[in-house]
Amino acid sequence: MGDSIDARTFTRQDRTRFRAKTERCLDALGTMLADGRFEATEPQLGLEIELNLVDEHGDPAMANDAALEAIASPAFQTELGRFNIEVNVAPRPIDGSHLRDLEASLRAAMTAADDRVRAATGDSIAMIGMLPTLDEHHFTERWISADPRYDLLGQQVLAARGEDIELQLDGAPLGDGRRESLDIVTDTILPEAACTSVQLHLQVAPDDFAAYWNAAQSIAGVQVALAANSPFFAGRALWHETRIPMFEQATDTRSQELKNQGVRPRVWFGERWVTSIFDLFEENSRYFPSLLPALSDEDPFAEIEAGRAPSLAELRMHNGTVYRWNRPIYDVADGRAHLRVENRVLPAGPSVVDVLADTAFYYGLVHTLAEAERPLWTQMSFDAAAENLHAGARDGIDARLYWPEVGWVSPRELVLRRLLPMAAEGLDAYGVAPEVRDRYLGVIEQRCVTGRNGAVWQRDDVVAREQAGAGRSDALHGMLGAYLERAQSGEPVHTWDH
Repeated sequence: MGDSIDARTFTRQDRTRFRAKTERCLDALGTMLADGRFEATEPQLGLEIELNLVDEHGDPAMANDAALEAIASPAFQTELGRFNIEVNVAPRPIDGSHLRDLEASLRAAMTAADDRVRAATGDSIAMIGMLPTLDEHHFTERWISADPRYDLLGQQVLAARGEDIELQLDGAPLGDGRRESLDIVTDTILPEAACTSVQLHLQVAPDDFAAYWNAAQSIAGVQVALAANSPFFAGRALWHETRIPMFEQATDTRSQELKNQGVRPRVWFGERWVTSIFDLFEENSRYFPSLLPALSDEDPFAEIEAGRAPSLAELRMHNGTVYRWNRPIYDVADGRAHLRVENRVLPAGPSVVDVLADTAFYYGLVHTLAEAERPLWTQMSFDAAAENLHAGARDGIDARLYWPEVGWVSPRELVLRRLLPMAAEGLDAYGVAPEVRDRYLGVIEQRCVTGRNGAVWQRDDVVAREQAGAGRSDALHGMLGAYLERAQSGEPVHTWDH
């Protein structure tokens, strides 16, 4: 969700002072990195899942305030759209059976939350990459959540852009080979709220950060291809993971002229492999003007001199408005500073076990790649990794991706032949119990064997309904109802029927 701020307007002087303060925070971070002022702990995992609310008809339910009041748990928070909420999972160790325990506790929390929302409002919770029943008429200002941060953010994005937001995309073929396309204009950033994701956090030591970030970047395309679950947006069949290009477009602060000049987008894969977390924060400060220049009273160097970990509030606020697919995180917990890689490429859903399988695959694979004697990113161009992300998002589990020493390959073949053993090796290195490792990597294996992920299931179901005579709206509503029923069963998507 990000840090809350009060409703207000920002002046030119605010922006000037914020830039200076951000640079001072950046200098303080450099000092802390040089002096080793970071907590050294065992590896920990954490995750956030963004969720949708739907009414009894499967339409978006604009009721997150009422839903959160009914749930009454600090683990659930508001999000950008009134049809969004988010659940946060507290950090925990990776080893042993912690992943299996996380599945059980997350399933219980989601079930309890859904039961309370149903009882209080008649609505229900949907864990899906993009809610297929959202349409253009939902993208109006009145559906932005009440937290002033979101309205301010929308105002700042549109002011920086200087014009309304264009959303344009040509889809992947559906059923009989038809290609559908999107070309709409919106005057709010609410299409961003359609993009609900799973965000994976991995706490790492400063000296290890670059290797883990580079590793995460190198596998982003594989992650998206395997887990794609966002094939429909505004009534159109678009990419298998439409969430990726829609998020890029919905928060783009650049006019066409600035795009033509090569100005960097705020939703950003990046442009190079890095050698330190400092590289990423420095790029954020150097390339991107502030969107929310809210100032704190803290002097970070005074905090360091007093032996305390500074909050670096301005640096963190600015970092929260640069939407890297793998984001660097500086945070303070229990008075100690630490660093995390936040992986943001995965869609929400389809089921809890699918989410945990994607989680296990990511943590295991990224560990093996980061600790390898010959790093993958020394064998692969950064541009190839970026292209893999978009190829995986466009074509899903049947995409063609580039991989060193292999060339162009399908994600299914790449995972089955190469990456599953590497993910298993990484989970073993973390001390994950063998039966837990096999449970989740087995889900990934069967997803590859069957060729069925969330996007494939959704697309096939809609095609079947349309061939039986349903119109697109009825097909999408019917598919969503069947999706929610199967997701609540707890079974992974590769086992779902139609």
